Amino acid sequence: MGVPLQIRKLAVYVVGLAPAVALFWLGVDNQLGPEPIKELEQELGQWALRFLLAALAVTPLRRFVGVDLMRYRRALGLLAFYYAFLHLAAYVALDHGFDWAAVWADIVKRPYVTVGMASFAILLPLALTSNAAAIRRMGGKAWAKLHRLVYVAALAAAAHFVLIVKSWPAEPLIYAGLTVALLLSRLAPVRSRRGTLAL
Repeated sequence: MGVPLQIRKLAVYVVGLAPAVALFWLGVDNQLGPEPIKELEQELGQWALRFLLAALAVTPLRRFVGVDLMRYRRALGLLAFYYAFLHLAAYVALDHGFDWAAVWADIVKRPYVTVGMASFAILLPLALTSNAAAIRRMGGKAWAKLHRLVYVAALAAAAHFVLIVKSWPAEPLIYAGLTVALLLSRLAPVRSRRGTLAL
């Protein structure tokens, strides 16, 4: 007998949240290096982007590889939001001590903060409507149109990562390249089983 779907989905959440637990434990144990707050913020932000890219990879994997992970896409998307929320919470609470004036000044003056906040602002309604009840209430077409904004959120998140690093190392550029590649893959035609091309 196979493992029930609900158990498998729960396992995705448990495994997905494990890095956050590990990071907070390392922080409590003073093992996040000389700048623990900065390290915590950056790691949480990178995990948010990783799960966002994983969610975006579900459709190309099904179209081009034949691996169907659609039933886990919602979980991956929600994990991306949870990490984005923790990233933001660390920035507001630990970095700025809930100084909302300083947070607002950063949003206005620092482009990487502006872009990052824009990405989170897009992810928030997507997370809130990521359930069957929202689909019924909004209607399938309106719901799908709203959730296409995830592409904008992904581009903004990748740009946030690139802009936050001053020396242009390879890692942010790799993430940005993966984001663009995953979005462009949706425009590529797929050869159907009958030999015709389908978009």
